[in-house]
Amino acid sequence: MIKIECSSPTAAHWSQQQYESMFATPDNLQQREHFAWVAGDESIPPEIASGQPLEIVAFLVAHRVDRDWELENIVVAEAVRCRGVGTRLLGEFIAYARARQGAEILLEVRESNHNARALYRRAGFEETGLRDSYYSAPREAAIICRLRL
Repeated sequence: MIKIECSSPTAAHWSQQQYESMFATPDNLQQREHFAWVAGDESIPPEIASGQPLEIVAFLVAHRVDRDWELENIVVAEAVRCRGVGTRLLGEFIAYARARQGAEILLEVRESNHNARALYRRAGFEETGLRDSYYSAPREAAIICRLRL
């Protein structure tokens, strides 16, 4: 996951410790859930891939608090972009949140990330606000998006 994220300049960049700790939830926070899905390289035939570690080509990270979800990161490796991998991951995530009676999904996206913004619009998200200087390296505003489930 980190390898793909590092090669994507528009992704949210996290440390290895942040990735490792995102699934640690204290016992007293049962209403909170972290979630990650990965997509493997489907171009490798199963008979060749059998017994081999899955090569991750995309991932999505989100968390839930009560009935609200936040999409924290979705990254697709450059080699498989524009093949529907991100659309499928996002669609599966939305279906997952709906099946668990989620109320809404929120996310922030770089203002300049037009491809991601188009993906979210196609999935039904509305752009509802702006956070100035939300991102660093480079400093940039974030567009706040919401999907009511």
